[in-house]
Amino acid sequence: MEGKGFRDRSHDFQEKNAVVLGASFDTPEENRAFKEKFDFGYDLLCDTDRTTGVAYGAADDTAASHPKRISYLIDPEGMIVKVYDPVKPADHPTEVLADLESLA
Repeated sequence: MEGKGFRDRSHDFQEKNAVVLGASFDTPEENRAFKEKFDFGYDLLCDTDRTTGVAYGAADDTAASHPKRISYLIDPEGMIVKVYDPVKPADHPTEVLADLESLA
């Protein structure tokens, strides 16, 4: 699971002053339970109306039942510097860490 990879490498992300966030269409209660179950040290954002998912290309419209797996690397000024689409869950944390290194 991709989330576990970010959890297990949290120290590496902290060393790079990176903030990891997850997002889903789940409710706050569902995300809280998921975060607790897998001991995630990062926040899971709730996009229950799917507007953010549509804006970021994770869903075609607000009727989508699930977002596609897509990630963005956003710099300190709030600019998107890399889009990961599609994401390979097993490799993704390492890939993002490498890209953070190249931004330093």
